[in-house]
Amino acid sequence: MPPILPLAQKPDRTLAAAGLTLIYALTIGYTDNQVQVIAQDAGLWQFHATRSVMAMVILALVALPFGLRLWPKNWRPVLIRSVLHALAMVMYFGALAFLPVALVAAGLFTAPIFVLLISRFAFGRGVGAVQVAAVIIGFAGVVLVLGPQALSGASLAALFPVLAAVLYGLGNIATREWCEGESAATLLAGFFIMLGICGAIGMGVLALFPQDVPVGTDGFVLRGPVIPTPAFWFWTFVQAAGSLFGVGMAIRAYQLTAVGKASVLEYLILPASAIWAYVLWGDGLGLVALLGMALIAVAGALIALAPQNLGPQP
Repeated sequence: MPPILPLAQKPDRTLAAAGLTLIYALTIGYTDNQVQVIAQDAGLWQFHATRSVMAMVILALVALPFGLRLWPKNWRPVLIRSVLHALAMVMYFGALAFLPVALVAAGLFTAPIFVLLISRFAFGRGVGAVQVAAVIIGFAGVVLVLGPQALSGASLAALFPVLAAVLYGLGNIATREWCEGESAATLLAGFFIMLGICGAIGMGVLALFPQDVPVGTDGFVLRGPVIPTPAFWFWTFVQAAGSLFGVGMAIRAYQLTAVGKASVLEYLILPASAIWAYVLWGDGLGLVALLGMALIAVAGALIALAPQNLGPQP
């Protein structure tokens, strides 16, 4: 692996990263709100496998004329990052089979806390008081947006989204610390290839060992391979193109600023998703949720405006 440079030697462009993260949040917020359409008659694993193939075709077509490099300079850190993020997404979506969406989402959004802890104790990076406060405020905003059900019904199964958060946080650290010389296109390719492999494995397992699948969206995780409908093809393509663009913005954001800052800026996904849910499906928000959004915005502002304080610690 390439040596870990002192963070002070890396350019930190927080404002640009915030803009890229906002674009990412608005894009992913829209495409993720369409998953419920896909989940009506298709499965999670077929969705991941099909979307990954579509995304790789799009990426290859874009890479050829623009000369984008897809092959990694150092395949080991890219592979590690891809595995971490793919497993995080598998655990996150897998937990939806037996946990409320609110609880799973609340668990995943503890990732910034793990990012700061891992950065401090594994890499010796300093963690400022403002950053710690921003994480706490941002997570409080997440709980308010998701509602009181995010804090109820906790059980052993609730460890899965938290474990997903740990893996996601580790993958974000790998993006900054180990994949410094890799292009966003390379990291995108690694992520989608690995997620596609996970989808193919899931399809194979469910084809060999079919389950009793509930009708509609309730059967999303347990549903094996099915004959795709026109709606599945269309919205999966929208997901592939949107995810490719959005995740590319996120990867670039992580390359422009410190991991602790970029990870907390990802809280923008929640208000973006809520806004799209209202626009597309008429799902409104109460005053408590609006207060949560305000706290999330405050957390993002604190991270964006906080002085750099992530140098190596003794």
